[in-house]
Amino acid sequence: MPDTQVLIVGAGPTGLVLALFLTRLGVRVRIVDKTAQPGTTSRALVVHARTLEFYRQLGLADAVVQRGQKFIAANLWVAGKQVGRIHFGEMGRGVSPFPYMLVFPQDEHEPLLIDALAQRGVAVERPTELVSLTNATDGMRATLKRSDGAEEQCDALYVAGCDGARSRVRESLGVGFPGGTYEHLFYVADVEASGPVINGELHVVLDDADFLAVFPLKGEKRGRLIGTVRDEMAGAAKQERLMWNDVSPRVVDRMGITVDKVNWFSTYHVHHRVADRFREGRAFLLGDAAHVHSPVGGQGMNTGIGDAVNLAWKLAAVIAGRADARLLATYQPERIAFAKRLVATTDRAFTIATKSGPIARRVRLKVFPRVIPPLFTVERVRRLMFRTISQTALHYRESPLSVGKAGGVQAGDRLPWIELAMIARGPEDNHAPLASLEWQVHVYGVASQAIRTVCRERGIDVHEFAWSAGAERVGFERDAVYLVRPDGHVAFAASQSGSAALASYLEEWKMSPR
Repeated sequence: MPDTQVLIVGAGPTGLVLALFLTRLGVRVRIVDKTAQPGTTSRALVVHARTLEFYRQLGLADAVVQRGQKFIAANLWVAGKQVGRIHFGEMGRGVSPFPYMLVFPQDEHEPLLIDALAQRGVAVERPTELVSLTNATDGMRATLKRSDGAEEQCDALYVAGCDGARSRVRESLGVGFPGGTYEHLFYVADVEASGPVINGELHVVLDDADFLAVFPLKGEKRGRLIGTVRDEMAGAAKQERLMWNDVSPRVVDRMGITVDKVNWFSTYHVHHRVADRFREGRAFLLGDAAHVHSPVGGQGMNTGIGDAVNLAWKLAAVIAGRADARLLATYQPERIAFAKRLVATTDRAFTIATKSGPIARRVRLKVFPRVIPPLFTVERVRRLMFRTISQTALHYRESPLSVGKAGGVQAGDRLPWIELAMIARGPEDNHAPLASLEWQVHVYGVASQAIRTVCRERGIDVHEFAWSAGAERVGFERDAVYLVRPDGHVAFAASQSGSAALASYLEEWKMSPR
């Protein structure tokens, strides 16, 4: 067996989280990145509840929350007038232990993950670039170029391409990346500024021709502006480096924003693409190497982290011989389906917000002001919005791994979260046991002796929680059995009499304890 079990190419948040989960699960990893140092600009900003739940499993959530800034509210402006405001607060209360959205810039985010990985004895190798990738006996062979220009061969059981939209791994595998590019050239600027909308809240400004989003950053008078470059300047983008003075000033001025200092400025085209496939033999694509989409909802980085968690426990189980190798075949269908839905929904929203033309302009200026503000006041809509944006509603019901239903909880669903009565030395909620990163059975009520016997024979822990109104509210069935995957999704669900079906499920996938 090669010294490297999984070679990870790319050390952004996706690659780092993959490395962290794999090392926690006892897998020998090597992680390389072609850049000389971690990014020094804020880039991805938003960390959602589902990502914080994953970080809680790694013991990192408290540090991220402490260093981040919670979203207070979002405001919608049309033609210079505020037409809607949604107060976030803890709008996801009862859904997640993290019922809010968090701003935590990537230049602070990555060092935290790098430090956590270093504590496990793994360092990011920089600058080390992937030159080529080929199949080898029972694995993959990568040619890597080090900082001194020398090349080396790295044999690994598996390779994970976490190397961004211009992925060398994807290119080496010959995987297509179909999609398109939005018409406008956009800018992103992290600024020190003043004005009524530099107030720690999110502001989305729609105009007849321009688009502007103002994101809060931690610290007084700090914010991020995302908007459109002036059309007459966008054509010159390839000939010269555009600067802050080249952006469209009209909407910035209309919103009363005075920019005192620009700490980071960049221009970019927004793409919407999904790779033809996320797996080729022993190589996998994750994050921006597999899918890119508009910035609507701050989904990009969070989706890449979700890819990493989904793949990590499957790789670890197969490498250790604790599961059938068919388990790896579930990564692509589970993640590519979500990526395609995400690209489709963010594409529609972003197109309406930014597209030129009379119909799009009418929707922005006439329809939005009438439809959106009333929706913001409906509690059910607010809750649905949180579940959707936070990715806590993401499910794998169509996966071959998902079998059964009990109550309102279907296999493939994320394990519904409930708080528990405070018992001395007991868990504070039903997600606390997920920190083991192990398969486990949950029973809300009383577990039957037959279920206990099946689990004992397989080395699977049974977590029995007292039946409660909270368990009933989120859809659990009393005394039913829920087999939970290491990533917190329900794999199997059945009534209390389902011990034989549970044993059959575990046997089918050759599940055994770590």
